[in-house]
Amino acid sequence: MTRTVLESKSKTVVIGFDEPFCVIGERINPTGRKKLAAELEAGDFSTVEKDALEQVACGAMVLDVNAGVVYNSNPNPNETEPPLMRRMIELVQGLVDAPLCIDSSVPAALEAGLAAAQGRPLLNSVTGEEERMDRVLPLVRKYNVPVVAISNDDTGISEDPDVRFEVARKIVQRAADFGIPAHDIVVDPLVMPVGAMASAGQQVFALVRRLRDELGVNTTCGASNISFGLPHRHGINAAFLPMAIGAGMTSAIMNPVRPVEMEAVRAANLLMNHDANGAEWIRFSRVLDAVAEGASFAEASQAAAAAGGGRRRRRG
Repeated sequence: MTRTVLESKSKTVVIGFDEPFCVIGERINPTGRKKLAAELEAGDFSTVEKDALEQVACGAMVLDVNAGVVYNSNPNPNETEPPLMRRMIELVQGLVDAPLCIDSSVPAALEAGLAAAQGRPLLNSVTGEEERMDRVLPLVRKYNVPVVAISNDDTGISEDPDVRFEVARKIVQRAADFGIPAHDIVVDPLVMPVGAMASAGQQVFALVRRLRDELGVNTTCGASNISFGLPHRHGINAAFLPMAIGAGMTSAIMNPVRPVEMEAVRAANLLMNHDANGAEWIRFSRVLDAVAEGASFAEASQAAAAAGGGRRRRRG
């Protein structure tokens, strides 16, 4: 079975068809967060610290670190993002032991993050664009890390799922030319908003099955994209995640601080027989009981871990 191995200095996380669903925390990202963007430009990393600790406490297995902020003082991300990425990676890995996902559209920032990271991070991302593959795949090979492959190319993002599948196939084949195995590629088939495209969910489920069966790769997505523009988004996300997991999706970049979405993931793990004897579900039910009694989700999760109910880590 396909196994994508991620490592920090002290912990291993495996993304795989027979593994619990891998929750990749999305919060360390200034996109759409003006306050965080202003803090980062000012050299204030207090929100980054809070987000790192809180996400891991709530169940994130991997943390996405995105330094994509455009400084008012210097709007050139090729100059500002690499040193910011390095500093953020060093800070986050000094606070938590979760493996990291280095997230940037700037190749120099990706390399700065790779140089600073301990262990074996996930690189986010490469696309099917020729220039992007030529810039990113050599980094993947050089540092021997897995990479997120996003199913768009020089023609943009296609609404046709067959086209998105062929873009994924092209990236897997091009990666093989660099000596990068398929098990080190985690494909993002691109989730469209269901509010704009009624078949978006069905498309993703079908794509994930094909990616698993025909290419043998693990998959991920930005889970909240499915509900973009709709009211009561958490309910949609919470329904989408188990359906995607049932179709074979093995990870998602999502917000682990939302109890309803984490509850959906935990339940799906149990139903997919990825929770031995239901131990994780029982532990999580105690967290939900504490939340019902007035504790915050993060506080309840930390208390459960301190009591000895934390997740067992599988090592590759």
